[in-house]
Amino acid sequence: MSLSVEEILRLPGLESLALRAGARNVHRSVRWSYVAENVGIADWVMGGELVFVTGINHTRDEANLLQLVREGVASGIAGIVILTGDEFIQRIPRSVVLLAEAEGLPLIEQPYALKMVIVTHLIGTALVQMTQVKTSRRDILGQLLSGDYPSLEIVRRRAQHLELPLETPRRLVALRLSGVDTLFQQQEPEEAERALQLTRQRLLDHLENWQQERPERLPVVSQGDLFVLLLADAERAELHALAAELQQELAPLRAYLGLSARAESCAEFPRALLEARQALDVAEGMQAPAGCCDYRELGVLRLLRAIPDRVVVEQFMKDTLGPLNDAGRKQPQLLIETLDALVQEGGNALRAAQRLGIHRNTLNQRIARIEALSGQSLDDAQFRLNTSVALLIWRMSNAPRHE
Repeated sequence: MSLSVEEILRLPGLESLALRAGARNVHRSVRWSYVAENVGIADWVMGGELVFVTGINHTRDEANLLQLVREGVASGIAGIVILTGDEFIQRIPRSVVLLAEAEGLPLIEQPYALKMVIVTHLIGTALVQMTQVKTSRRDILGQLLSGDYPSLEIVRRRAQHLELPLETPRRLVALRLSGVDTLFQQQEPEEAERALQLTRQRLLDHLENWQQERPERLPVVSQGDLFVLLLADAERAELHALAAELQQELAPLRAYLGLSARAESCAEFPRALLEARQALDVAEGMQAPAGCCDYRELGVLRLLRAIPDRVVVEQFMKDTLGPLNDAGRKQPQLLIETLDALVQEGGNALRAAQRLGIHRNTLNQRIARIEALSGQSLDDAQFRLNTSVALLIWRMSNAPRHE
């Protein structure tokens, strides 16, 4: 439970705090405040702290302030506050501001006239209050997701009191870490457990920050090994981007995402969560390179996932679409993309041409080439069925490029 840097800057009584750098990351969560009393901070922080630098106990020259910024970035602190005044640190050197800005570390200037005891008291009190509010908000969402609540009307009234918007149609994302078994096979249990918990915390931090950037800033809900996000809407490309960020952030573990169909009201959350989990199971089971699967597109993929040997599934895709893949061309998958557009538009050539941004005659030429290379006719119902299934698999395998 935490406040963001931005929320701390808006606290009554802290108006004299001034953000000097790192504005793009003011959504970062602050777990607690820490006053730096040593030359360095690397050995004294664990990540998520708002670090205060006073200069009272040590000489804080330009080199030391640069060191603190670098250590703060490496340690994952939420931000750094430098106290300025006549006695100790007269001003923040420009080099320190530029470094903090380049690294995306929120850098805040605090005048010595604003007493430290007041600042830490206000932040501490706000953290406790925010913890209570966020706990209640998560509790409400948890009840709705499980369907275990005494009265839907009471839940809605609590949500309204806590400014938790529930009446907007939503889609749910279920997310889970993958590769945990391998982690424990390769490392000693104690080391593996520590690595797992650190990775889970990084994942939660990333998801909370991602949610903070969205208009409604809904909390992330944890259910066992599952993380659940509630979205007003979600584009596939947006979730693919999130999955790509997480893949880089969490390596060697990986996160897979499943996206539900739309829930028109909060009463439908249990159904939406079940859909999101089914999509997640397919994404993980088929090891989707994009890391994400949409329930609305599952269809026969749920049956394909039941095939124990993935090689069989991939070979079917290659047998069906392989003749259309021309590695010697600048766009080797152009014909597959054309066929996919036809399938997505229900065989309507005009809409497929518009979807691809090409002339109808160009589409006709490509269709003729597809039929020549495959030796099949698009009028053949069996060929259409085979290509539809193969393209479902292809989308899962090529989603990052396809988007």
